[in-house]
This record gives sequence, C-alpha cells and structure tokens, in this order.
Amino acid sequence: MSGTAVLDAQGLVTPVLPRAAGRHPAVTFALRAIGPVLLLVAWYAATASGVLTKDVLAGPQDVIKTFGELWADGQLPEALRVSVTRAGLGLVLGASTGLLLGVVSGFTRLGEELVDSSMQALRAIPFLALTSLFIVWFGIEEASKILLIGVACTFPMYINVASGVRNVDRKVVEAARSFGLGRVAIAREVVLPGALPSVFAGLRLSTTLSVIALIAAEEINVTAGLGYLMARATDYLRTDILALCVLLYAVIGLAADLTLRLAERLTMPWRRAVTIR
Repeated sequence: MSGTAVLDAQGLVTPVLPRAAGRHPAVTFALRAIGPVLLLVAWYAATASGVLTKDVLAGPQDVIKTFGELWADGQLPEALRVSVTRAGLGLVLGASTGLLLGVVSGFTRLGEELVDSSMQALRAIPFLALTSLFIVWFGIEEASKILLIGVACTFPMYINVASGVRNVDRKVVEAARSFGLGRVAIAREVVLPGALPSVFAGLRLSTTLSVIALIAAEEINVTAGLGYLMARATDYLRTDILALCVLLYAVIGLAADLTLRLAERLTMPWRRAVTIR
C-alpha cells in the first residue's frame, strides 16, 4: 500500500493522517525576531553615534541600567502590579459585557433590535471623550480608570461576537432544538463554540485596546502605576524612564496577546491547518 493507508489484520484500510507541515520552532523564532532586533540595532546606532542625544531619547544601554535601578528599589514592580491590575480588571469588565451583549444581539432578532442600535451609537463615541465625564461621575480614584478601560474593551468584543454568533450554521442550531435543548443550552453548547474564532478575535482586539486605554486612564491624577512613573520622568526630562515605560506598555500588550494566541491554538488546533507556510 502507499504511504496514505495501511491494511490491518482484518484487511480493512486504516487511513494514515498526513503529517502537519511546518517550520522548525527555532526558524520561526528567528524569523519573528528579525524585525525587533533590527529596530534595536538602529536605536543603539542612532544614540551611540550622537544622531539622537540623551535629552531626545536615551540609548538601550541607559534604559537597561534604569530598569535595573528601578526594579532593585521596588518602584518598577509596584508600578507594574498597579497598571496590570487596572488593565486586567477593565478588560474582564469590558470583554464580559461585550460577550454577553454580543450573544444576545446575534442569537435573537429581538435582542438585535433592542441592543444593536444603542451599541452602534455608543461605539461612535471615542472613549477618550468620556474621560472628563467619568471623572465627574466616579471621581479620580480607581473606579473611573477601570470603567474607562472597560468601555474601550466592550465594543470590539461586542462587534466580533455578534458577527460570529450570526454566522453559526443555523442547521446545527435547528438540530440542537430538535433534541430538546433550550435557548440557554443552545447558546452555551452550540453557538458559543461555533463562534469561538470571532470570540478570540474580539478578545485580542479588546486586549490591545485595554493597554491603549490604560495609557489614557493613567493620565487621570495617578499616584501609582507606569503612568505615574512617566509623569515624574517628564518633570525631570528622564527620557530613559520614559522609553522604559513605553517599552513596558508594549511588553504588557504583547504578553497578553501571545497568551491569547496560545489559548486559541489549544482550543482550536484545526485552525493551524489553513496557514500557508
């Protein structure tokens, strides 16, 4: 027999699954690292040659030194803890709200009529325009910051989930109904699994927006977090601390996105088959 099938003891053909094509992990890592490494080299060359002076942008070596100093005295771990907590709570709040409203809007016509028009109108309002209102309503404490991040995260989650739910195969839904499943069970057992690609897409967008909104939220009279470090660094023209905080914002967003991509691969392994290498 060919390499695609073999005969078992009873003479039945047992199919052999094709091996998944893919690059070696080391090659993939190297390809992904090319862009960041080139940017780092260009940054170092510009600062070392004097094209960029320290008062404009500190060099990578200065940023690394500052990282060690701030980490050793405890300022950086505390700032990271506060900022990650803010972004995480806002993301959970916004993504949960968007998920719930997206399922309601996408699953029933009545839900779409009641929810979608309001969500589309609110989505047109830039979340940064709500900053002053949130300060008036909720004060300058943590509540206003977390709610601002939550609002920013709600709409991408809602749009993707509602679209994904509407695109679920209706024949599968009708089959579930014929087996006696109620609406809540169908939504949990059939609709949400079928809309998982859209759920993860919305979650990744919401995660990115949570970091963007975090930067805006930490402009609201903060006394802790990366935004506080940046405000103090601005007063003293410390471009090394400013560059470090910008990089840390990027690392937070990248780490969250990589975590979601890993979760997506684990829950939907079949999606890798459509990737062109």
